[in-house]
Amino acid sequence: MTNAYVVRFVGGPLDGRVDSHAKAPEAPKQTVTHVHLHGGPKIVHHYDLQYAVEYGCEYHLRVED
Repeated sequence: MTNAYVVRFVGGPLDGRVDSHAKAPEAPKQTVTHVHLHGGPKIVHHYDLQYAVEYGCEYHLRVED
């Protein structure tokens, strides 16, 4: 059985992560925040939504200038 909606992450610590959902969300989040706690300083990454017609959407790592 295949899932109807796939969310992929591109770049940063979540690169390559794939989440599967039974159906598309009515209003997907425009930005996902990932906080990495590793015993040192807190590291925060932001991923911005980009649609991928073939399978769902992708969240791409936001690159700060």
